[in-house]
Amino acid sequence: MTAVDLPAVPRVLIAEADPWSRDLLKQVLLNVRCDARLDVCADGQHAATLLGEKTYDLILADWELPGVDGLSLLRSVRQKRRSLPFILLSSRNDSASVREALPLAPTAYLTRPLNMESLTQRLQDLLLNEGESVYCEIPPLAPGMTLPAFLERRREVCDGAPLRVDVKAAVQHSLGPEGLDLKQLEDQVHSDPQITAVLIAAANSAGYHGTPVQTLPEALHKLVPGQSMNLILGLALKHNVVLGDPGLVAYAERHWQLSQDSADYARRLARMLELDHERCYSACILHRLGDLALLRCLEDWRQGGGALDDEAIGESLDAFGAAYGSALRTRWRLPLELRQLIAGIYSLEGGVYSREALVVNLAVQMARLTEHEGLEELAGSKTARLLKVGLPELTRVRKT
Repeated sequence: MTAVDLPAVPRVLIAEADPWSRDLLKQVLLNVRCDARLDVCADGQHAATLLGEKTYDLILADWELPGVDGLSLLRSVRQKRRSLPFILLSSRNDSASVREALPLAPTAYLTRPLNMESLTQRLQDLLLNEGESVYCEIPPLAPGMTLPAFLERRREVCDGAPLRVDVKAAVQHSLGPEGLDLKQLEDQVHSDPQITAVLIAAANSAGYHGTPVQTLPEALHKLVPGQSMNLILGLALKHNVVLGDPGLVAYAERHWQLSQDSADYARRLARMLELDHERCYSACILHRLGDLALLRCLEDWRQGGGALDDEAIGESLDAFGAAYGSALRTRWRLPLELRQLIAGIYSLEGGVYSREALVVNLAVQMARLTEHEGLEELAGSKTARLLKVGLPELTRVRKT
């Protein structure tokens, strides 16, 4: 089947067990055909059920699906529709696996880590006629929709924060003669809360086992370099990852700077006290993730025709920012230990807390001080006293 044979709006099935790989495939596909009717599932049995209920124009399936594997799905499809486009994805790149799959005539057999350019080209060949492009208008807001109601609905499904870093430039800068330099990549993206959160979440997903990952360096080393690169590049394909409203951009800049200053202070304090400075840095760089995600949803509200001014932005952040952060950290299954450390930034009530929690709490208090405010009051605070950190130490941290 070629693009010419496709209906006006193609129906596509994506079957992929790993949630972050699944999301990446979805974004790449929608970037090619934003109008596609898309079904997404995480196991082979669900995929088999959908195939029995609906007629698809393209299937992307992972060989290593739980339940019914992708090769079995391909075999079943070929018994009924020999020409149906079917892209088989796999971690197996050995010749025996390739020989096993080829008699079933997959349209493409793509091994991981995926080559994003190759996948995009395959999808364009299958879903678009030569020279064709598809434009999807942003749907208007439902009649009578209020901003609080809109934000409440989006809280459990929001896609995270806007990007602070130009991901294409970051990846390009990190590519060398021997491939992706992970240290260079870390240096390029460590200030971006969205990238940090996504990579940590992906490194803790079902496809990876062992000690929970709580920092960006750990995530980069646990993920295959190609997977890290694909996840980062995939973020650039998402809707509204770059804010367009100047007012929203100004708020985002303040939250990014607060996150960065807090993280830098936390790292210095933790090093001084011989604590886990990378965990402290990670907690602080992520602690405004909810506020940033909310700003991205406000961009959606604006583009849908909703009114937006500085007062509405401020009120929305006060009412929903914390809830958005909590919802994201839970839905993305960030490690409980990291979530507890982030919670220490906001409150130290309730008795026993770690020295790292005291560090991040104190670091954020430092970051919130204006350049004209001294450190004397902060040095006398309960947090500083518990850490046994005085004015000389805080002054040194601030000036480093």
